[in-house]
Amino acid sequence: MENEDQVFNPQSEVFKNSLIPNIEKYKALYQESIENNEAFWHKQAKEVLQWQHDFESVSNCEFEDGMISWFLGGKLNASENCVDRHARENGDKVALIWEADVPGEGKKITYKELLREVSRLANVLRHHDIRKGDRVALYMPMIPEAVYAMLACARIGAVHSVVFAGFSAEALRDRINDSKCKAVITANEGLRGGRAILLKRIVDEAVMACPSVKNVFVAKRTENKVPFYEQRDVWLDEAMLAERPYCPVEHMDSEDTLFLLYTSGSTGKPKGLAHTTAGYLLYAAINVPLKSKKVL
Repeated sequence: MENEDQVFNPQSEVFKNSLIPNIEKYKALYQESIENNEAFWHKQAKEVLQWQHDFESVSNCEFEDGMISWFLGGKLNASENCVDRHARENGDKVALIWEADVPGEGKKITYKELLREVSRLANVLRHHDIRKGDRVALYMPMIPEAVYAMLACARIGAVHSVVFAGFSAEALRDRINDSKCKAVITANEGLRGGRAILLKRIVDEAVMACPSVKNVFVAKRTENKVPFYEQRDVWLDEAMLAERPYCPVEHMDSEDTLFLLYTSGSTGKPKGLAHTTAGYLLYAAINVPLKSKKVL
């Protein structure tokens, strides 16, 4: 590339509204995290996250056993942190901007709208016997329903596993079976680079060898018809419209699993990494460069 050494500084407004406005502030925070580790993370967790029940201790590290726990005794919910509190305070503010593959099809979604759709999808899952601790695979295109699905799972305490919607039926099957998913959320098709991706057909092939799967929830991305099995499949759009736009949140322990993320499997069997609720939320929050600390 030409001019690889060029430096593009952020606009002054970005500096003004950033949580860490300069390198000196960053170095000071970093030093504090090293010298006063417990106090640093206690302060960050209290200021950044919304708790249903305060944690009793910051961390417990059993290095001999390889066990590290954070914010023990604390109760919170990822969906409530990411959506509800912002819907209450800034409901008309844009939460999501969807840029669709088809020109002119994108849209902006406010926090109020996001809360409504997440709640409806969460109720759909509950009415199909998805409960706290159950695993749900997400094999979806880049559509708003993918975000709704992740947050809906978190809302009811289900563990979601996002599988890249470009993986084969075999790759999807292996990830579903490894985590014993009770359901799959997908779309009839995806659109990428101007062509349709047959997501539902790939899911159908995968779940033939997945005895744990009881339901396949299907969002309608295109108008093209796909195979539909009445005893197992559920049209997500129709089911959501039948649900009320309110769903109470599950109180989750700090160390409860929020989601599973699998490796590509290029060096062998895919390995799933479990991300816990409080630790992941705090990590995400303090990496967002906004002045307000309530940024999830």
